[in-house]
Amino acid sequence: MAHENLTLLTPGPLTTSPLVRKAMERDWGSRDSAFVNLTSELRFMLAGLANGTDTHVAVPIGGPGTSAVEAAIGTLVGPTDRLLVLVNGAYGERVVEIARRLRIPVEIIRGPEDRPIDTDHVEAALRNNPEITHVALVHCETTTGVLNPLEEIACIVERFGRLLILDAMSSFGALPIDVTISPIAALVASSNKCLESVPGVGFVVVERTLIANAASVSPSLSLDLHAQWAAFEATGQWRFTPPVQVVAALVEALHQLKQEGGPPARLNRYQRNMNLLLAGMQKLGFVSLLARAVQAPIIATFLTPSDKTFVFRTFYESLLSRGFLIYPGKTTAVDSFRVGCIGAIDHHVMERFLTAVSEAKMAKKNFF
Repeated sequence: MAHENLTLLTPGPLTTSPLVRKAMERDWGSRDSAFVNLTSELRFMLAGLANGTDTHVAVPIGGPGTSAVEAAIGTLVGPTDRLLVLVNGAYGERVVEIARRLRIPVEIIRGPEDRPIDTDHVEAALRNNPEITHVALVHCETTTGVLNPLEEIACIVERFGRLLILDAMSSFGALPIDVTISPIAALVASSNKCLESVPGVGFVVVERTLIANAASVSPSLSLDLHAQWAAFEATGQWRFTPPVQVVAALVEALHQLKQEGGPPARLNRYQRNMNLLLAGMQKLGFVSLLARAVQAPIIATFLTPSDKTFVFRTFYESLLSRGFLIYPGKTTAVDSFRVGCIGAIDHHVMERFLTAVSEAKMAKKNFF
């Protein structure tokens, strides 16, 4: 099968709709009033999606989601502050690396990759270390697909008077996130996950008063989130050349999200995909890493079969030839691979994928 017909069962980039792809056909002038208006619409919709229109502002920035994470940490956590990072996977570790490269003092709580962050440990850390000013949490840790307890941690952080920076990269747009319910100082996400657009734009939905007071904090020129926000407020324009077609695609994707019924409807679709995937893979002899209670309906991690005749690359290529792309695992303790449930796909696609897995298994009987 030709690669252009692939279905991406990954956590992003992922399968997009024809209308999202079509939105990229037009050229835009980055300083033109039409694009300025498009950017304004994007910012309004992103803040509204977090129910933060009254208290927060959305600040998009060109690049991958990691650029937005680095911009948020580098701008909102000052050199005299101290950041507590909650880690149970590779993306939490990435936040630690970002903070260290920015020379921000870091405290770390590490937990097992297959379990949520322990809220008792968070409470104890904040009680015992008054120097901690900010807490960073990955909502859905796509190393495994484990869902961390956002509401409980947000309430603990607020009770101790600290600020929460949430990496919602793989959850925003599907899982419930409401800054009026879960106190979040800054929410970071990107265009190419549950919003079902293409890569190229990260963004931070941040408290208006917090970003307004963050002038000259960032050590970076291009990742200075305050300077980016100030430019939007003053002129409506991006400081540097924006990915104009990606912005257009993201606005179209946000309209499609609204038409679908918003995050609750999208979550229902993803959950149905996940339920089919887990049940079907179990019937085919695969074992899921996570307990169902902590499995987010974003991406599932499956243990590599213990049979030494199983070769992941052969399995991967077999699925690729049938039109499906999956990801290898990122776990450190066990060998695994990952299958995503997000993107412009539904249960019919998941059923076809399970058929492809069955065919791949039959074509290479010594997998198991």
